[in-house]
Amino acid sequence: MRMFPNLAALLLAVGCTSIFAADETAAPIIVTATRTAQSADATLASVTVITREDLEREQAQSVQDALRNVVGLSLDNNGGMGKATAVFLRGTESDHVLVLIDGVKVGSATLGTTSFQDIPVDQIDRIEIVRGPRSSLYGSEAIGGVIQIFTRKGGGAFTPSFSFGVGSHRSYNASAGISGGGDQGWFNVNTATQYTQGINACSGDLVMQTGCFTNEPDKDGYRNRSGSIHAGYRFGNDIEGDFFLLQTNGKNKYDAPDDYDPVTYELFELGSNYSRSQQRVGGLSIRVSPTPIWRAVVSAGRSLDALDIYRFDDLFDGRYDTRRDTVSLQNDITLAENQVATIGIDYQKDIVGGTTNYLVASRNNKGVFAQYQIGLGQHDIQLSARSDDNQKFNRRNTYGLMWGHDLAPGVRVKASYGTAFKAPTFNELYYPGFGNDALTPEKSRSSEIGIDGHPTWGRWSVTSYQTQVSGLIAFDPTTYAPANIAVARIVGVESAVAVHIEEWTINANATVLHPENRSNDANRGNVLVRRAEEIANLDVARRFGSFSLGAALHAEGRRYDNLANTTELGGYATVDLRGEYAIAPEWMLQARVANLLNKQYETARYFNQDGRNYFLTVRYQPGVK
Repeated sequence: MRMFPNLAALLLAVGCTSIFAADETAAPIIVTATRTAQSADATLASVTVITREDLEREQAQSVQDALRNVVGLSLDNNGGMGKATAVFLRGTESDHVLVLIDGVKVGSATLGTTSFQDIPVDQIDRIEIVRGPRSSLYGSEAIGGVIQIFTRKGGGAFTPSFSFGVGSHRSYNASAGISGGGDQGWFNVNTATQYTQGINACSGDLVMQTGCFTNEPDKDGYRNRSGSIHAGYRFGNDIEGDFFLLQTNGKNKYDAPDDYDPVTYELFELGSNYSRSQQRVGGLSIRVSPTPIWRAVVSAGRSLDALDIYRFDDLFDGRYDTRRDTVSLQNDITLAENQVATIGIDYQKDIVGGTTNYLVASRNNKGVFAQYQIGLGQHDIQLSARSDDNQKFNRRNTYGLMWGHDLAPGVRVKASYGTAFKAPTFNELYYPGFGNDALTPEKSRSSEIGIDGHPTWGRWSVTSYQTQVSGLIAFDPTTYAPANIAVARIVGVESAVAVHIEEWTINANATVLHPENRSNDANRGNVLVRRAEEIANLDVARRFGSFSLGAALHAEGRRYDNLANTTELGGYATVDLRGEYAIAPEWMLQARVANLLNKQYETARYFNQDGRNYFLTVRYQPGVK
């Protein structure tokens, strides 16, 4: 592996598996790691929490912005704001990440991935990222980990909020909302819009059949309009109800060949190509505590992922949509002090629609899971197991074991082992002319060991891990169809540190991994596609009374864009600057310059990334949660 030796060595010397805002006096409460509420300091999993305050302080314009500095995570993007974005967690595949919004599973059952680019940051309260296998609690897809996005909840006094910003490429965004609910209730209603003229997303080649198969040096714009509502009430008889709904509508221009002369390959422009997307997710949950030791949660949700494609300006070209319905019952029982048992059942039904005629258009999955968490003096243990009965693939069993030991006050060593699986998508199974309905689920085994510390000045730790994935689904050139023919082994080390000293805040992390193709073919020993083997982040901020200044460095090593590792995408480093000024107690003026050095780079071959750009925001937000 080629590395940034000085920076990586420095960051690996310190480190942190779990990194939060360093100026928080207490670690945040998380629920994703165990499906139960616990302090992030107490969890045995490798977690990252991105709060609403983090999103605003770092002036994130997209979920991609918010995630790019997370330890153990890398991204590829097809041409800037609003373009397809893939997430690789600990080097696993982009469809090996389970994504939830307020506990409801989202994503496309046809593609197997989530449209991160269409989720607006203005609607987000916090993001929890759990690294490592979680199929023993959640079922399919959680091979690399789980990302859960929580919408704004509200509560407290009636409070309005507002923000407006403008920037490069004629970009703007605006949001407005109200929240409140008092001591027993909560509500938040928010609406937002975002627009950018965009950049030239793709520099493809029609003759070589690469990229977007054309070369159109125009601007590929994007627009997103969103709204959300989140409300609930805590009744006096230990009953609590909660409801949320989030919807986004996007329009995305893209490059694609309209028509061409098959002899000269001369391109004829017949009009604009664009797509319209819709993401809708909603859920309802009821929490009941029949006795002091027993808490039951019943929840139901539905998510919709829809995409309409238009060619030649307004000629409808096709529709793809996925609906996912989920129902869950979870019981948490406190057996004794530091002993909690969890027993639950999940039901999921995926329905595929649109203009493509799939041989099978729906399937369901029933899951039963159990977890036992116990603290024995200086030792903490978590056992979990799950059995999934899938309509297509019958029964799949997974389990997990986690252990932690306090070496000294604030210092702990942790180890874990877990299995996971990923069910094939509808495209892989049934897409006309391509699918293979004989596919079986991908399977994995993962182990992890680490050490972390929580001194008064911040947090640190180092974690190493290994994941073996078998039965990976890949294209088989002998049958021209997908097949379970690939094997991968991923080994890595994650390290980071969070420090808060007086008015200084420093966050740093580094990831070094080797995602290796272990298939018995010509590509054995090669690096998996589009994974950088070295990633480093450094963020330094200083407050000067009403002013705050910050700088962020993001660096990645080389990656390959093909299985043969003959197409190399070079490493790169970008620098961002930001500042904010409190005009008044409730008004904030923010400015950000991203990619200050105007670095030209690609995370996917032929798809461009933005050069130097700026954004200016004014924000009115008196303590909204």
